Amino acid sequence: MTAADIGLIGRDRELAGLSQLVDEPPAASRVQVLLGEPGVGKTALLAELTRRARSTGLQVLSVTGRVSERDLAFAGLHQLLRPVVDRLPALPGRQAKALLNAFALTDDPVPPDALLTGIAVLTLLSAVADESPLLVVVDDGQWLDRASLDSLAFAVRRLDTEPLVLLFAARGPSAPTGFDRDFDELKVPPLDTPQAGRLLDKQPRPPHGRAREHVLIQADGNPLALIELSKVIAADPGAGRRWTAEPLPLTERLTHVMADQFGVLAPSARAALLLAAVADSPGVAARIPGVGATSLAPAERAGLIRVDESGPQFTHPLIRAAVYHAVPFAERAAAHRVVAEVLRDRPDRRGWHLATAALEPDERLAALLEDTAMQAQRRGGAAAAARALERAAELSPAEADQARRLLAAAGLALAAGQADWVQDLARQVLAVTADPQLRLAARARIGWALVWSNQHAAALSTLLAVVEGATPDLPVVAWDAIGLAATVAYQSGAAADRIAVVRTLDRLSEPVQPPADWPVGLADEQRVWVRACVEPLTAHTKGVDALHRIAAGRVTDLAKVGASAWLLDETQLAVDLLRDALSRLRAPGLSGASGAALSALEWACIDSGRWDEALAAAREAADAAAAYRMEIVAATADLCTATISALRGEYEEIPKLLASAGTSTDAREYRSIAARARHAAGLSAFAQGNFGLAYAQLRQLFDQTGAPVHHHVSYLAIADLGAAAVRAGRRSDAKTLVERALAPVEETSGPRLHQLAARARALLAESSNAEAYFDRGLAEADGEQWPFERAQLRLDFGEWLRRQRRINEAKPVLASALETFRRLGAAPWSRRAETELRACGVAEPVTTTSTDPLAELTAQQREIVILAARGLTNPEIGDRLFLSPRTVASHLYRAFPKLGVAGRHQLRDLTDPPHGS
Repeated sequence: MTAADIGLIGRDRELAGLSQLVDEPPAASRVQVLLGEPGVGKTALLAELTRRARSTGLQVLSVTGRVSERDLAFAGLHQLLRPVVDRLPALPGRQAKALLNAFALTDDPVPPDALLTGIAVLTLLSAVADESPLLVVVDDGQWLDRASLDSLAFAVRRLDTEPLVLLFAARGPSAPTGFDRDFDELKVPPLDTPQAGRLLDKQPRPPHGRAREHVLIQADGNPLALIELSKVIAADPGAGRRWTAEPLPLTERLTHVMADQFGVLAPSARAALLLAAVADSPGVAARIPGVGATSLAPAERAGLIRVDESGPQFTHPLIRAAVYHAVPFAERAAAHRVVAEVLRDRPDRRGWHLATAALEPDERLAALLEDTAMQAQRRGGAAAAARALERAAELSPAEADQARRLLAAAGLALAAGQADWVQDLARQVLAVTADPQLRLAARARIGWALVWSNQHAAALSTLLAVVEGATPDLPVVAWDAIGLAATVAYQSGAAADRIAVVRTLDRLSEPVQPPADWPVGLADEQRVWVRACVEPLTAHTKGVDALHRIAAGRVTDLAKVGASAWLLDETQLAVDLLRDALSRLRAPGLSGASGAALSALEWACIDSGRWDEALAAAREAADAAAAYRMEIVAATADLCTATISALRGEYEEIPKLLASAGTSTDAREYRSIAARARHAAGLSAFAQGNFGLAYAQLRQLFDQTGAPVHHHVSYLAIADLGAAAVRAGRRSDAKTLVERALAPVEETSGPRLHQLAARARALLAESSNAEAYFDRGLAEADGEQWPFERAQLRLDFGEWLRRQRRINEAKPVLASALETFRRLGAAPWSRRAETELRACGVAEPVTTTSTDPLAELTAQQREIVILAARGLTNPEIGDRLFLSPRTVASHLYRAFPKLGVAGRHQLRDLTDPPHGS
């Protein structure tokens, strides 16, 4: 059967490709995005594919985005899952609670956690698909509310072996955020001229002659425009001649056509149709007196609306928009007030309708909308809450209330990741109030927004100005701002930025009489954080002493102090504090705050040899970044994964990860990210034996004078730079560079840099001088905190000893290095150590008892096996790793043969759990 046979002209190619998804039960999950202009035929394609799916036995869940509901958090998700909402009690408790909260089906005031909601959707869809193959259809996805889009995108990205197909249709050249990458896309094009002509010929009264030519030109291949314009020409043959002189853009053209159709209806039908257009949904419209099948019959005969058991539905969203805008404001306002009366049991929707009908400031309505915002916030709808507060501010008669509500809206818009919106709202605060405290708070919001939108230079100047203005009257604002400014300066790495932050810090002091909201220890913790960010090497000893004093007492901000410990190379303390911080930040409603802590934990775990834990943290950070749109967190997670992949010799995904990190951030603004990317690329090239490329990458971490591109990250690669230089034949150049780079920091830095510097100098030194440097590096007792770097030092020393023919001395040094490399899974370095041992006469290097029994597994399989060995069930593992239980079971099934076990009861005997959870 062709597309023409079923009334779809010109869509044979699209149907041929899409029908493969539904003609047979799917063997694994697939996501297909359909994109195109309004009226191009996406809905018709979805309808045909839905029909085919049902004929092959697939279950179908569907949702259609509505303009009226795009600010109602989780409205789309509720529409999609309503047929299976009775299955919620079967979900794990936290997941069921998250969805119930999202759908406002519980009195619990705790807002739903974005990650928990996403995993709950994943688990529910997986369970439904497990019973019978499932087709999920999303039409007009561009109008789904943000919360529903985020949850659905989160879930479908983690589907794996489930027999589920998702068809997602949206207007425009790109899908909404969340569905705009990584999925197969099909651009549904306009019809060509012959196809458009065939479609016109299928109409009841096809246009001819000049009118036909004009319809073809104006419609430009859009099927809905062709159909609707042909109706207009049939009703008014002179319309074509009039439009010839006045060509209109496509969307405006359609809007005018629909408005004309609306205008010829009887007054009772127009009134009913307007009420249906104003109503939130077909269900609400069905509750309005006078809006029923009888009153809407003329509109239904005209093809404007379709009435079924769920209520009246417009045949195309453009028709609803045209009807809505075809009448004066007074008529629309009256319709909104009618709908508001029907919605007295839904105060949030009622408030929106009343506010839409208002022209003048009204404190009663503003207060009602403010309550609506609080409800939306409890349901996790930050964007919807911000819109409600913004409208409440517009309706506020008093400037003080207007400024207060705008400032609150800015905070919620920030939580929703809308940086431009935050700036607009905060600047409105500055325009309407002279209150110094509100103005400072608004400027602090602008600083946050500038950071969020990757405008570091503007962010830093704004935040430092806030610090100056907030001191001493608003000490909490001042100290919070200096902490954020330090974060900006670390990511930037620019000397001028760091100097400016230090100078501002030096002028800050604790309040003599702390305000009621003053957190105990805030100033001490922020001082350590600022110093760690801007001068981690040159003020190392002083910073470490202060850090341990803070850690010995009551820590106010575990994440910040833990991140400070990581920057100051107190790696074990960092891991302990960051783990504690994350156990708190994983509480419902706080997952968005975990991104920074996870980023620090990733690097602390890499440094301390907990690579599997680092990968788990990176995975969780990527999920948090996707849920809360944190680009820097996403880039850091990509770089952490790329670094471990390079160290383990898993090269395939590294280019993609580095490209993704580079796309998320501007290398000129984020020198820390750029430096991490160079280091990872250099390690990858070195491990693959491409020493020239490795040196070229690592050399870019310092300028010609030896100054670091980044004041912290560049130095972590200095030993690898020396190793690449030797093998690339650039020893002399690198030796000069290393000495220039180390001169300003070596005396004040800690044992980690001392060990790295010793290795670099040993590799670059004349052979007769190398041993003293190797000995100096190995004499650093604290160097064992960084096992991979210590093993690299031992490997290089063992190679040097062998070349000096001191074979018996080389063997134990190389064996120790090999043991560490094998434990970590650093395959390229293990092979080098094995080669050196064979050169020493050890024919078959001994396999140590610490060899990882999980080495043959993928990173995700390792995580799942470790958790299963601890006794967690598949749903519990899925909850932790944001996977469906079915996917967890699939990974275990693939892992068991690799491990030589028959079931999960044998996993506990294979290995002890690694560090941490």
